[in-house]
Amino acid sequence: MNDESADRGNLFADIPAHLPEESVEILASGSGPVRIERIVSRGHRSPDDFWYDQAEAEWVVLLSGSAILRLDDLESEAISLVPGDWIHLPAHRRHRVESTQPEIDTVWLAVFFGE
Repeated sequence: MNDESADRGNLFADIPAHLPEESVEILASGSGPVRIERIVSRGHRSPDDFWYDQAEAEWVVLLSGSAILRLDDLESEAISLVPGDWIHLPAHRRHRVESTQPEIDTVWLAVFFGE
């Protein structure tokens, strides 16, 4: 029998009223290279000339709001995301957030893992 209680929550609960920076909360992680995060954006975007270049793969789904992503290659068009859209970004696939809606919460669920 397992004596640990189950963690639980709601992805739309306890979002801060004031978000000067994007909110990142680790929801679950384990001894292996897996991490699940809730990310909340409200008008946030990547800084100019900044690209995420992560050592792990990322699978992310947009739960609310909207966002525009860009991948780092010359032929990449902006990728518009609406609720339900997901994208898998392999490790070291450079990307950035071009924009999120400023007036509503853009809630992401991100799963990071080794490849």
